[in-house]
Amino acid sequence: MSGMRRVAVLVWKELIELKEDRDLFGIVILAPILQLFMLGYAATTDVRDVPVVVADADRSVASRALVARFNASPNFTIVDVVTSPNELDPYLERGRAWIALAIPPGYGEALGRGTPQALQVIADGSDANSTNVAIGYATNLIAGYAQELGARMPAGSVTPGIEPRVRVWFNSRLDSRDFMIPGVLALLLLVITTNLSSMGIVREKEVGTLEQLNVTPLRRWELIVGKLLPYALVGMVDVCLVLAVAVLWFQVPLRGSVTLLFALTLVYLMSTLGLGLFVSTISSTQQQAMMTTIFFFLMPMIYLSGFIFPIENMPAVIQPLTYLLPLRYYLVILRSIFLKGVGLETLWPDALALAAWGIAILSLAVARSTKREA
Repeated sequence: MSGMRRVAVLVWKELIELKEDRDLFGIVILAPILQLFMLGYAATTDVRDVPVVVADADRSVASRALVARFNASPNFTIVDVVTSPNELDPYLERGRAWIALAIPPGYGEALGRGTPQALQVIADGSDANSTNVAIGYATNLIAGYAQELGARMPAGSVTPGIEPRVRVWFNSRLDSRDFMIPGVLALLLLVITTNLSSMGIVREKEVGTLEQLNVTPLRRWELIVGKLLPYALVGMVDVCLVLAVAVLWFQVPLRGSVTLLFALTLVYLMSTLGLGLFVSTISSTQQQAMMTTIFFFLMPMIYLSGFIFPIENMPAVIQPLTYLLPLRYYLVILRSIFLKGVGLETLWPDALALAAWGIAILSLAVARSTKREA
């Protein structure tokens, strides 16, 4: 038998084995198609429907016309209109708005007299790329609105001027690295701990040692904790190393509580380790566990969690799916602690959702594991 024929026979054998393994065949063939449909809509760098909060201290016809101009633009969505600039902070801190527009009192009367007016535009600079685009949209809209006002003025009258004065909060340098590095920390923890826990337990199945452990005096929860705790320790060591590099080398500001960051990281690790344990209960081999983790969990989380593409830019049908991803909540927590310096009084909804997700997936994984291994 020639060398090429032997290679052809070996290739045919591998294809037959792949076909016979229906679970792995479905992962390899169906998962990319499903991801293409789902991620093809979500993976966009376009910035639209930017959430805006307005502090309208004038409440005049002119100020309402400006707010309506923002609301009518496809690039903006008015999330709320308040009366005082002091009410704007919570919207930016909690991420409910990317831009805050402050209209001063007397704005309408000043425009009627032809007196130049300054509008304060405050932007959340956490996501530098999206913020730059959103600021450009806002300044262009205000400039276009001022030109229209001037065109409607009688000939010979003074044309009113509107000057947007832009301030950037949380990331005044608009450095995208400050936004991305906390996300990299979250992604590294997800990849490392999920893969280690899933493949480590499946490896025990393959070599037959898991059955031997099951007949020991160890209780079921003791066995699971004993298997997952080392990976949690590895994760916490990684957090310390990445934090040191991010703060000392890349000079990413850490404005919030380090203690809170570590506490919520432990909650996040409960989610990632529980996910790995769950994958191990539906996988028979290490290869299958790895493919399942990558295609069905890691890839969707990377694209749909807000790590790369802002969730607000995704189609409305895709956005509800992001609430099913623990990475979404941990990204909000990390970036808020790093860049905004907020505490649990602001982050408690994300922390609660992350804890609920972790308890649910860990409970499901333990239940399936107990049923399969009993």
